[in-house]
Amino acid sequence: MRSRRVLLAVSDDVPIFEVAIPCEVFGRQRLDLMDPWYDLRVCARDPGRTRTAAGFVVGTAYGLDQLSKARKTDTVIVPACANVLESSPPDLVAAVRKAHARGARIVSLCTGAFVLAEAGLLDGRRATVHWIYADRLAKRYPKVTVDPSVLYVDDGDVLTSAGVAAGLDLCLHVVRLDMGPRIANLLARRLVISPHRPGGQAQYVQTPLPQTDDKGLAALLDWTLRNLERPLTIADLAKRQRLTPRTLIRHFRAATGMPPLKWLLLQRVQKACSLLESTREPPTRIAELCGLGGEANLRHHFARIVGVPPTEYRRTFERASA
Repeated sequence: MRSRRVLLAVSDDVPIFEVAIPCEVFGRQRLDLMDPWYDLRVCARDPGRTRTAAGFVVGTAYGLDQLSKARKTDTVIVPACANVLESSPPDLVAAVRKAHARGARIVSLCTGAFVLAEAGLLDGRRATVHWIYADRLAKRYPKVTVDPSVLYVDDGDVLTSAGVAAGLDLCLHVVRLDMGPRIANLLARRLVISPHRPGGQAQYVQTPLPQTDDKGLAALLDWTLRNLERPLTIADLAKRQRLTPRTLIRHFRAATGMPPLKWLLLQRVQKACSLLESTREPPTRIAELCGLGGEANLRHHFARIVGVPPTEYRRTFERASA
C-alpha cells in the first residue's frame, strides 16, 4: 500500500489553528494504528517558510504545483483564509481548481470555503462555513447553498467544514472514510474528542465514549457489549453484577460518566453505525441486532444522537466506497 497523500495549501498570514488540525491528524505518523499512515505535504506559493497570522512560521517544502499534479487518491486541504475581505490568491484558486479536475478530493476548513467557491467548486452544491461568515459567502457566491447550521458537509469529492474545532470533526471524518470506523475511533480517543457536540449539528463522526478503569465493571461492560441484542434493563445488569440497582447506577456514573441506560443506548447506536457502514443488512434487522426494537425506534434514536437518519448515514459510506 502507498500512503494516502494529503496536500495542505497554506498562504501568508493563514490562521494557525486550521493549519495545526490537519498537521496533527494527518502529519503525525501513527503506524501503530495503520501502516502506512498519511503522507502530509505542506504546500505554499513560495516553498520554504510561511508566516502564520499568529507569527509562527510553518515549514513548506512543496510548492502549489503539487496541487496541480494531484492524483485521484490525494486529498487537498485548504485551511482558513487570512482575510475574507480580500480576494483569494489567484494562483491558489487555480491550483485547487486543477487538483479537483484531476480527481483529487478537496476539503476546506472554515473560510477556506471562499477559495473553493472562487474556484467554482461549490457552484450548485451545499456547503458550510463558520456562521459568522455564512452571509458573506452566500452573497459573494449566490450559486452556493450555504448551510451555517452544520459542522460540515460531505458532498463526495468536495467537503467543507464550519469554523475552528469543526475542522477537526471533518478531518476525523476523512480518516473514517479512508481507514474505517475502528481506526477513526482509536484516533478520536487519542485526540480526546467529546462524546457529544450539542446544537443539533449534523455529525457523521462516531466519537468515542467514556472509558472506565473500574475493573469491577469491566466484565459487565464486556458482557453487555456482546449482548446488545437482548432487552437489557438496569435490573438485569444489577443482578448480573450482584448489586442493587441504586448501587449499580452510582458505580456506573463514577466509572463512565453517565447512567447505565444512556451508556447502553449509545453503545447500541454505535453498533448500528458499524453495521450500516460494513453490511447490507436492512434497517429492521439492524434494529434487532442492536437491541433497538423496530426500525422506527432505530430511526428516532439514531437521528437524535448521530444527527442524520440511518439511510443518509449509510449513503455517505456507500458513496465513499464507490
